[in-house]
Amino acid sequence: MTLASPSRPPRTPARVYRQTLWLLTSRDLRVRYSTSFLGYVWSVLDPLVMAVIYWFVFTQIVDRSIGADPYIVFLLAGLLPWTWFNGAIGDSTRAFIKDAKLVRSTRLPRSVWVARIVLSKGIEFVLAIPVVIAFAVIYGAEPTWGVLWLPLAILLQATLILGLGLMIAPLVVFFRDLERAVKLVLRFLFYASPIIYGLTDLPDGLEAWMAFNPLSGIFSLYRASFFPDQVEPFAVVVAAIMSLVILGAGILVFRRMVRAVLKEI
Repeated sequence: MTLASPSRPPRTPARVYRQTLWLLTSRDLRVRYSTSFLGYVWSVLDPLVMAVIYWFVFTQIVDRSIGADPYIVFLLAGLLPWTWFNGAIGDSTRAFIKDAKLVRSTRLPRSVWVARIVLSKGIEFVLAIPVVIAFAVIYGAEPTWGVLWLPLAILLQATLILGLGLMIAPLVVFFRDLERAVKLVLRFLFYASPIIYGLTDLPDGLEAWMAFNPLSGIFSLYRASFFPDQVEPFAVVVAAIMSLVILGAGILVFRRMVRAVLKEI
């Protein structure tokens, strides 16, 4: 008497997409860390160095009137998610150009080449969260109920980055100068986002306009883990709406351009 082997779950398109996404993401992470002696450390070293520089300037040189104490924790709570955003958007400009042969030769959904960038950079961000916790312990910053907003912040940021990536990746194939333009916009956006300062530090009137930068509401949710007074409900609602709208626009642009992209690369 033979026992029937358990049936495997059907390979639905969604399951294949998830498996492929994880395979490409894990490959990216292995390649990135295997060629570096410090490996994971590099994913947190850049924002950490920037945080130390800004902390030194605004606490030891000039009379700081922005942010909250401990300022190093306040900075890291904005710099680490910014590193995810900046790295993923920057890499999205090369999503199709870098792996052009694989993109052309496989029948995988082409959106997976953008999604794997968002996921790999997101994993690096999650792995860097213990750095914030370590500094919070050192400087005595106690977690608050605002830590419950962390999953929503991650979800909104992933949605925003994916939508922007789906728009940028195909457009760069036809407009190569867009890659440099994106770098300039990211440089401007760093100072136009509440990273070294908070939304509550802005003058009256400007705070409402800043809310239309979706990163403002998202970053305020990250900071809520230690600084619950930094959360601005209006900015969070705007960030949620804009993230969903940008994702929808990204999907629409991507679907209309993907066939032309395959002919071009």
